[in-house]
Amino acid sequence: MGSRITFFEVEILDWKTKQQLCFLEKVEPHTTISDIQVMFHKMHPQWYPARQSIRLDPKGKSLKNEEILQLLPVGTTATLYFKDLGPQIGWTMVFLIEYTGPLFIYFVFYLRMPFIYGQDDRFTSGRHPVVNLACICHSFHYIKRLIETIFVHRFSHGTMPLRNIVKNCFYYWGFAAWLAFYINHPLYTPPYYGQKQVNFALIMFLTCEAGNFSIHITLSNLRRDGKRSKTCKIPYPTKNPFTWLFYFVSCPNYTYEWDCSPCCVSFR
Repeated sequence: MGSRITFFEVEILDWKTKQQLCFLEKVEPHTTISDIQVMFHKMHPQWYPARQSIRLDPKGKSLKNEEILQLLPVGTTATLYFKDLGPQIGWTMVFLIEYTGPLFIYFVFYLRMPFIYGQDDRFTSGRHPVVNLACICHSFHYIKRLIETIFVHRFSHGTMPLRNIVKNCFYYWGFAAWLAFYINHPLYTPPYYGQKQVNFALIMFLTCEAGNFSIHITLSNLRRDGKRSKTCKIPYPTKNPFTWLFYFVSCPNYTYEWDCSPCCVSFR
């Protein structure tokens, strides 16, 4: 005769009021937290799995989706606590919103809208060639980011709270507006060191963009299956010289990214 399966009973309470929200019977021992979230969602459609924080203690940490019921420190009648994380938004959508904003914001300044710079006669002069170059570089940077978001990036977490989107966008949108205001100003003056400064900034910009892209590809290859791994994979330098920064820093993509900013400012 085969071994007898011991089923679990799972009681889910509100983490704050301790009110019972649902009671699950005959839950198989190999059921994961993710499976329990799906069952809970069927009883409470307003709380989809991404909104759910399931925990052993009301004030404890959320259990991981892949954790198995029979391996948790609970008896055959398990009591779990639920906390609503609020409306969620996928990380891909977060990045698309963050990176699309600067594209449109920059063009508002590039087109020198009257409500920004006014109608002064001095503001009718044509754009300096480096202003056009700066617009091309800025657009290239964010178009590259949008393409990477869709085809390259792999996210360890599926969603984030929707309320954080304003905070996340503030830096990208605000920095784009600050940069665009001065570079596209009608009273803009060319760089102090002339074309040499422009050429140097352009070379550095393209180098940093290539380096940033190379690091993103390397990091993406750590999760080729698109799934989270229980073991942390450490990226190492490859034959690509742009990845050699891994010898010195943990996240060279940010090193290249920060170096891009002074290059843009050098066009001023």
